[in-house]
Amino acid sequence: MTLSLLKKVAIAEVGPRDGLQSFPRWIDTDTKVAIIDRLSDLGLSVIKVSSFAHPRVVPHLRDAEEVFERIRRRPGTIYRAPVPNALGAERGATAGVDEMLGLTTISATYSRTNQNMTIDEAIAQNLVSFLIAEARSIPFVMALGMALWCAYEGRVPEENAIAVVRRLHDGGIRRFYLAGELGMEDPAHVNRLFRRLGELFPTASFGFHIHNRSRMATANILTALNANVAWLEGAVCGIGGGIVMPTRLGSLGNFPTEDLVTMLAEMGIEIGVDPERVAATSREIAATLGIEPQSHRGNGATRKAVTELAVTNPNMRYS
Repeated sequence: MTLSLLKKVAIAEVGPRDGLQSFPRWIDTDTKVAIIDRLSDLGLSVIKVSSFAHPRVVPHLRDAEEVFERIRRRPGTIYRAPVPNALGAERGATAGVDEMLGLTTISATYSRTNQNMTIDEAIAQNLVSFLIAEARSIPFVMALGMALWCAYEGRVPEENAIAVVRRLHDGGIRRFYLAGELGMEDPAHVNRLFRRLGELFPTASFGFHIHNRSRMATANILTALNANVAWLEGAVCGIGGGIVMPTRLGSLGNFPTEDLVTMLAEMGIEIGVDPERVAATSREIAATLGIEPQSHRGNGATRKAVTELAVTNPNMRYS
């Protein structure tokens, strides 16, 4: 089988927001700033810094303005934050975000149960945020959650995702990403939906936000690449991925950035970062947070490590 892959893919780092918003404890502002600055040093294309949701909703990120004020911004890196409504968009603009992130879900049941609104209401709200961003010349990207599979509804029909994209596209939005938030999507579905979206909306670009609960993430990444996604999203150390459900599912496994960049680099795809530095940074950040990296590369599973083991243990035998 011959794979058709892009020569270059952008990497978006979501750990500072997606990982820390549901962390078991409050992470102080100094530590957040230090983590983001360390990630900036890697040369990542995008870093999702914090969130402008109401502090009562996301208390762990109540210091969003201060974090944005204090981080050291690297030229070439986009510092992004979610803006769940018009008030959040105004806060984000005032804080100096480089890019605003809207959010809706394709699952009507999830939207009604956990966001307390219909898909129509969510679309209208996000189009208001988009207009606020446009008026301030701030780029806007739209996240489509529960775009492939939902615990309430099962496989989400492709036509449902296409219909939501069409309405947002008609409103002027041109950049989207699909979020496999439960990590239960399958590679064929991922490939087919991204291909259809690319064909139907040729002036738009699409990314993929990856979870790994079913351990099919690498296959899903490969088929998304084969469908020409423009960027992929991971979280350093694999932190975060908690989903709000009536019965808590817990962490659903954001795909680790260090595993993502290594996989892409080993396939010859240009990513603009050094995989070894990313893996080393993941270990530093894990130590800072007092956790173990939830990744293969963060725990030493690299080609270099295996080669060094073979060189230093010449009498190794396969069983």
